[in-house]
Amino acid sequence: MSVAAAQDLVERIWARDPTVWTDAGEEKWLGWLDEPKRMQERAAELRAFADDARTRFDTFVLLGMGGSSLAPEVLKRTFGAKNLHVVDTTHPALLRHAAESLDLATTMFVVSSKSGSTLETRSHFDYYWEQAGGNGHQFVAVTDPGSELEDVAHERGMRTFAGEPTIGGRYSALSPFGLVPAALMGIDLERLLEGAVQMADACRGDNGPGLQLGLRMGEAWRAGRDKVCIAETEGRFGLWAEQLIAESTGKQGKGLVPAPGESADGPDRQSAEVELADPYGIGAEFFRWEFAVAVAGSILEINPFDQPNVQAAKDKTKEVLASGDDPQLDAEGSLDELLASAEPPNYVAIQAFIDPMREPELEPLISRARETGCVVTHGLGPRYLHSTGQLHKGGPPTGLFVQVVDDTGDEIPIPGQDFGFGRLIRAQAEGDFRSLRELGRKIVRVRL
Repeated sequence: MSVAAAQDLVERIWARDPTVWTDAGEEKWLGWLDEPKRMQERAAELRAFADDARTRFDTFVLLGMGGSSLAPEVLKRTFGAKNLHVVDTTHPALLRHAAESLDLATTMFVVSSKSGSTLETRSHFDYYWEQAGGNGHQFVAVTDPGSELEDVAHERGMRTFAGEPTIGGRYSALSPFGLVPAALMGIDLERLLEGAVQMADACRGDNGPGLQLGLRMGEAWRAGRDKVCIAETEGRFGLWAEQLIAESTGKQGKGLVPAPGESADGPDRQSAEVELADPYGIGAEFFRWEFAVAVAGSILEINPFDQPNVQAAKDKTKEVLASGDDPQLDAEGSLDELLASAEPPNYVAIQAFIDPMREPELEPLISRARETGCVVTHGLGPRYLHSTGQLHKGGPPTGLFVQVVDDTGDEIPIPGQDFGFGRLIRAQAEGDFRSLRELGRKIVRVRL
């Protein structure tokens, strides 16, 4: 791209010009461009809240999915914070592990959902509300203004932090969805945001870091290298970048396939470095990647701010739950045949609806899938449904899918529902299996 064209692209993004993409209302979703500056004005308020909360509580548990959970998870890992735990699975085993390790009397829960109606988050909220004896001072809500969660939080006497409605979930790392948990971890928000503001300013130029990364990703995609092999960091930055890239670009039968930790060696692959000289560099890095994906979206000629296929798996889950069935998730299809058919530009996606503590047990399967020469991605369900699920259904039809399930153990009821967490995660696994199969994707199921 010429310097003049690059400068024009940058100017049009900052001018909120939706024709940079598909002219389908993208200008309504560009609040993230100014959010670092806006949050600088709110940093003192968040710090005062967190300082007070840490005098009253030892542990903080974030209940959220996708955009509400991935940035806090990566911040926790990047800064080595021990006082925050992220709950983003409906697997009963996690709730059992939490019951063994949490002292409810000294725990504060952060209920985080932009829409305020996320099924998993509302289920966790109702469960822990009952477990903790319904004390509003132990719960905080982070949600967009006017949401159902805001109403419930108000009724229950909870402190609420409002999100910015012009920012989608995957672009919300530098908004209250990332920064309320960051403050509770004791991270210096002013320092974090200073780097983000400097990066935003740098991304106004015709040679800005975000533009350069986005052009590299987009041009490599044009050349058939659609697998973005993100260098893995100790804080697992790729967990967050994966949702940003997959959900933003994976639609209309095309898209970039994020592959954290995979080798960039191969004809369908490109490499992407994460620039983190120290943990506080992550504020700038969040913004650089957000801007880059917006730029790459213009090259792919898609709307980076919608997620048209995410609803499919949610609808299928509701269907399974409404039917009264409790799917037993028997093994289905031949893993050997699936892997025998795999060759680039295929990628193998391992979707594991398992106890998160058993994630290391996936390693032999990941290694075996890599022997095909294909890029291998892997995610825990239902987390990935809010992250890479859009790409799996709306992106290029090159994915080969391996669903992994385990025994969920004794049922844990969800207050106010006629199903428990075990049945919910089984319905989510079955719902996604059906929606991928209906799209003609190759998918098998194995039991751990």
